[in-house]
Amino acid sequence: MGQPATRTAVPVQSSGPALARSAAPGLDRFNTAPPAEAETALLDCFGSHRWAHRVAAHRPYPDLGALLAAADEAGYDLSPADLAEALAAEVSPGLHDTAPHSAHLALRAAHAAYECRFGHVFVICLDAFEPAEQPDQVLAGIRARLGHEPDQERVVTAEEMRRLARGRIIRLVSGS
Repeated sequence: MGQPATRTAVPVQSSGPALARSAAPGLDRFNTAPPAEAETALLDCFGSHRWAHRVAAHRPYPDLGALLAAADEAGYDLSPADLAEALAAEVSPGLHDTAPHSAHLALRAAHAAYECRFGHVFVICLDAFEPAEQPDQVLAGIRARLGHEPDQERVVTAEEMRRLARGRIIRLVSGS
């Protein structure tokens, strides 16, 4: 099981929008990018067109804190359809190719159980964990969240999506 070609719910340092890899990364570059380019970059952070349009439309941002606050606010105002659109753009966190086959099977089974119960991929922000800790955190997160009621899980999923977006935005404007 290799790295997916599309976005992943696990932040990956080497991937990201073209805007982040440009010669002049940073908040100033984001603030002055054409609207369509800014929205495309934001869609790589959070897959809702409404969210990306709203965040891009409120540029320029005086600092990263203001950009993150606007992203959070836009995230709190999403409809269930907007959140579903963003979730559809996510890929469940996976394991490195060198992980044991049994670990891949266990993770696939856990993801399948989660998706069957809630109807969407499992997302979790792993920014606070070292790469070696991430597989255990994913499995523990799935196990814990499988016990949630659907309404409770929607709230947790939305919060994890906002956390993922924040980390991706930070990497976008820092150019890393």
